[in-house]
Amino acid sequence: MSYYHDEQMESLFEELKQPKTLEELHLSEGFVKDLLLKVIYSYGTIKTSTINETTGLHLDIIESILRKLENDEFCGQISGGFLFSSVEYTITQKGKELASRVIAENPYVGLAPVSYDDYDRMMDIQVSNRFPLSIPDEIVEETFNDVVGLKEAKSTLIESATINKGVFIYGSPGAGKTFITSKTAELLPPIIIPKFIEFGGKILQLFDNDFHRMTPEQPEDPRWVKVYAPFVFTGAELDLNKLDSVYNPKKGVYETSPTIKSNGGVLLVDDLGRQQESHELILNRLIVPMENKKDVVYIAGVPVIVYTEFIPMFSTNLDVSIMDEAHLRRAPLHIFLGHPEIENVAEVFRRNLNALGEKYGSNIIKRFKMVYTPITEGGEGLEPSYAHARDVAQICQAARILAGEDHITPEILEESLSKHVLIALQRMHVDIAQVQKMIRTFRITSSDTEKIMLFLYSEASSLCSEGDAILVDLEDSISATKLGEMLSEEKIQFDRIEVLGETKKELRRTIMEYSE
Repeated sequence: MSYYHDEQMESLFEELKQPKTLEELHLSEGFVKDLLLKVIYSYGTIKTSTINETTGLHLDIIESILRKLENDEFCGQISGGFLFSSVEYTITQKGKELASRVIAENPYVGLAPVSYDDYDRMMDIQVSNRFPLSIPDEIVEETFNDVVGLKEAKSTLIESATINKGVFIYGSPGAGKTFITSKTAELLPPIIIPKFIEFGGKILQLFDNDFHRMTPEQPEDPRWVKVYAPFVFTGAELDLNKLDSVYNPKKGVYETSPTIKSNGGVLLVDDLGRQQESHELILNRLIVPMENKKDVVYIAGVPVIVYTEFIPMFSTNLDVSIMDEAHLRRAPLHIFLGHPEIENVAEVFRRNLNALGEKYGSNIIKRFKMVYTPITEGGEGLEPSYAHARDVAQICQAARILAGEDHITPEILEESLSKHVLIALQRMHVDIAQVQKMIRTFRITSSDTEKIMLFLYSEASSLCSEGDAILVDLEDSISATKLGEMLSEEKIQFDRIEVLGETKKELRRTIMEYSE
């Protein structure tokens, strides 16, 4: 389809023919010599065809460099053939000594990188006129063919992909926020990226198998890869360190952050507000790559500009006020997902059973719907959730196998429903939405501790003094910045506010009290 391989993509493929000379390669002779020497050193004895597969370099370049290394007595040919690809080389003692020094400085052995200038030019061509998109109807239909309901959410995501604008998505747990946001990347066209970039002799790795899926057609030059628009997912584990490129001394590469890996696609920050670090600090760090579509990484202390042409998406179960105006300007579209309709949840349950290859009768779907049907209509009145539908279907399969049945029986469904923790808690009238409070612990250093304790007494889950400081547990809707503003408004002096950590102690306490 032309949407996935248009005229511009075809012209880029024409440009990305495999270089046959150093001049076309745009890498220094010294860098290529070092790379080939390290490859030979790591193998001991190696065929030139294996060097070609390892480095992605054309045999003409390999031959010219190996001749020079051989003349300098760093390696030697030990077997030959009519074709250069069948020739074997081994490293000499002199070559081992040099290779050891080279590896100590730069241990990278693998595919040859592309030059930074080539990367910059290729990215500029692709992103400069990427938006607005004209997304074909068949792409939209294929993207959302397994999404039940959520008509308005789909429409917003199509608009987001069309004009490259971020989305803030919030609402009830289990409403399908993560699932539907993941679909947005499928609306975007593919992009060509280098697997590795060379800058000042150092290597920056862009390609990541976890997030980049290769398309069927690929450029002739194996150092470049055409990938479907990536969907990069990060959640509660995200911190400021993960937003920087980090040197991996074992691989000899600078590993890039989610913002760089999501170039050409979508970056989802899920569970916003559940990160160990202040979500405000994380959002502030994201402003530059979101606004400029470029970011700066430091390679051996030198700043390097990289592309971050991604659509930002933020998902949370918390209130919209978790993001301030400056952050919302970078994600101006919004989607609110409340509890889904019962019919839609039942349809997702049915689809999951079908996908698992399970046999069942219409009575199974009818009974599942009654779990969420209002009490006034004879049901249990639990809050419907797409996550329940998926999980219960899988639990049913396990229960059916253990029971030795060939289909899902009403008894198996009842057993499965009773084993699902969130359904069980709702049946016990434990309201997770109310009791699952993330508590953030602060240390406030101040000479005015008594005033602070009096002021925070009604807000705190716990409060105690520690020398010239106060330790206080507050709900995570209160950040360090907000706490400082609260104290300043009361004209209470303080020297420092530290965030010590977060726990879900309110949930544990409530469940414990219920069980008692």
